[in-house]
Amino acid sequence: MTSHQTTQTMKPATAAKKLGVYLQATPAEFQEGVVSRSEFNALQADPPEWLQELRRNGPHPRPVVAAKLGVSIAGLARGGVTEPLTTEQIEALREEMPGWLRQERATQADVRQEAVRIKEKQAEQAEKRAARDDDSRA
Repeated sequence: MTSHQTTQTMKPATAAKKLGVYLQATPAEFQEGVVSRSEFNALQADPPEWLQELRRNGPHPRPVVAAKLGVSIAGLARGGVTEPLTTEQIEALREEMPGWLRQERATQADVRQEAVRIKEKQAEQAEKRAARDDDSRA
């Protein structure tokens, strides 16, 4: 009995998302085809010029824009940023530092601080439980 291996493929939108690029800015042949796992791995290992250019200058999809600005995707929307931005536009926003961006960065910092606090509290509770369990076994 022979096993028949099928080639794993993904839609262009999925591949673009995993590559961190805006699909509509990719070449037509990328957008219209399917991407095999081996093609995807090759794009990651040795990105062609178009991919390097998109990663360097954009336009960037919202998750990348949010990360570069240090805010959440929801924060971008609250700030009125709904379209992909180029690296140049992102840099201009950083320099301008509008009020919404300052506020969203502060919110994001608070969220991160709270996540650290919760993680530390959970670790402390786990330590106490482990100590209690050790005491009850002794």
